[in-house]
Amino acid sequence: MSSTSLFPAKSKPSVLIVSPARADANNGNWHTAARWARLLRRHFRIAVAERWGGEPCDLLVALHARRSAPSIDAFAAAHPGQPLVVVLTGTDLYRDIRDDRSAQRSLEQATRLVVLQDQGLQELAPALRRKTSVIYQSAPRLAPAPPPRRRLTVVSVGHLRDEKDPLTFMRAAERLARRADIRFEQIGSALDPAFAAAARRTEAANPHYRWIAGLPRPATRQRIRRAHLLVNTSRMEGGAQVILEAVQSGTAVLASRIPGNLGMLGAAPAGGFDLGDDAGLARLIEQACDDRAWLARLRAETVARSPLFEPAEEERRLVELIRGALAPTQPQVPTP
Repeated sequence: MSSTSLFPAKSKPSVLIVSPARADANNGNWHTAARWARLLRRHFRIAVAERWGGEPCDLLVALHARRSAPSIDAFAAAHPGQPLVVVLTGTDLYRDIRDDRSAQRSLEQATRLVVLQDQGLQELAPALRRKTSVIYQSAPRLAPAPPPRRRLTVVSVGHLRDEKDPLTFMRAAERLARRADIRFEQIGSALDPAFAAAARRTEAANPHYRWIAGLPRPATRQRIRRAHLLVNTSRMEGGAQVILEAVQSGTAVLASRIPGNLGMLGAAPAGGFDLGDDAGLARLIEQACDDRAWLARLRAETVARSPLFEPAEEERRLVELIRGALAPTQPQVPTP
């Protein structure tokens, strides 16, 4: 790729955001890159690319320590000491940085690191924490749906793949097949044919369960808003976008007790369940259906996290990070 500038000739600093995912992937990395570009445009000159190919820029932001490692390596070699921000995903934090040399090298080469929820700091050595900021992702608030009357709607959102553990949601739905007053919706494309087959078996076992593949993002957000419970069963998360979208929609959350989810919801959420515990998840869903006062308390606990996920707060933290990275003589103080 040539070194032709991606940026219009203006006086603002130029920031290139590298995301290894394309728009058609419809995943968290791409949505983060697109949202950050939108939030930062009035402060900096912004471009988004799948990789760095030599284009001049004042600062590079790379999403994913392992998958963006070639871009990080090339930029660090070409511009040693120039601002380089690496954003750590769930697979980075809870898998790759433990044993993948390219991901570990990305941590070393970065001048700044970003984690997307506060528990992510615990996965880093003290020396790395000193150059790390916590930047929660955001979504606009939506008006919540009214409380359930006759039926409780429970939704799970995410591509059907192993890291998301979609089978736990399916097994919980099968346990509650007798409950005609509980409706289950599982939204996301199956990235493994085995998960598609499991979803079809669950539909046969529970007439109140529905698998919805490939739904556009705006329609998915409306499904989250209209649901009474959002369930996240993940094995690992960097900072689940669907959790904050539920918070910003007034939808109560049940989530596996993994660090990435606890970093979003707090250390001891009332809606927490053990990873893979479909029986425990089913009990919580039944409790939400049968005890509406408990559901209201769970919703209030969830919504209390909303200030962390406001677009203005995400923009503030991003701008603070980039301005600090562009002025390396200033003290590096991580965002709390």
